[in-house]
Amino acid sequence: MESAFGAALVLMLVATSAAQNDCFCPTNNLASCSSESGSCICTARGSNQRLDCSTLTPKCLLMKAEIKTKRGRSFPRPEHGFVDNDGLYNPECDAMGFFKARQCNQTDTCWCVNSAGVRRTDKGDLNMKCNELVRTSWIYIEMKHKERKTPLSESEVANSFRQLIENRYMLHPKFITAVEYKEPLIHIDLKQNISDKSYGDVDIADVAYYFEKDIQGKPIFPPDNMFGLYVNDEPLDIEEILVYYVDDKPPEFSMQRLTAGIIAVVVVVVLAIVIGITVLVVTRRRKTGKYEKVEIKEMGEMRKGQHAQVP
Repeated sequence: MESAFGAALVLMLVATSAAQNDCFCPTNNLASCSSESGSCICTARGSNQRLDCSTLTPKCLLMKAEIKTKRGRSFPRPEHGFVDNDGLYNPECDAMGFFKARQCNQTDTCWCVNSAGVRRTDKGDLNMKCNELVRTSWIYIEMKHKERKTPLSESEVANSFRQLIENRYMLHPKFITAVEYKEPLIHIDLKQNISDKSYGDVDIADVAYYFEKDIQGKPIFPPDNMFGLYVNDEPLDIEEILVYYVDDKPPEFSMQRLTAGIIAVVVVVVLAIVIGITVLVVTRRRKTGKYEKVEIKEMGEMRKGQHAQVP
């Protein structure tokens, strides 16, 4: 009797384990999933917000999950070590998983972001105001592939990338406005105005984030959904990727964001203009002074001539 009870218990544990293994988010390997009443429920790590695993997870929730994962590492950090953390931070998300317009860190430093969560202003203190979440309506992606022995045509590359973005990232083809190829450079335009975006459409910012992570070898999709970039059934290896964000309104950076080289160029140009204006003014004054001296000399000679003619 006890052996039968033990066997039944083992079977129950095996079934439970199998059910848990079948419960996962097919679009987010950072999600926390569990079976509840026969349903697989997934939440975002770091925020515990309920996820819709039939589509891409909003970028804001992904960044929170990545920060949570990084902080969970047990390796000690160097006392004075630092990283460029401007791209990845622990964001504030709203109830829909979208970025809040103002973001702050633990040092009470704040800044304004766009709908892609990218900083678009200089940093300030807790009194900083961000009146609206400016939408990123155009994402410009530039890549460079490794050296190849066999050439590729532009149409082959364009078709491969369009199919990849449509199928893997579920983006409607109307939002892929350009795919250009000039060996070894590849350029992709994703454009999506808020008026063109329907309820079921994934956001181009989320697509770009998933795509960039795939290229960098840090996929967000689960391991069984492996990333592969092929052109004519041949793998295409990307060695560089840059993502540019274009907002509905221009960014609000001051001179502080300019690099030292750009500032130096601006200073040189301004000095050249000032020097040019100064030289022009001095030259005109000198010419004017010469003309006045000539006129005075001529007037004196005319008067002498008039006095000589008087009987």
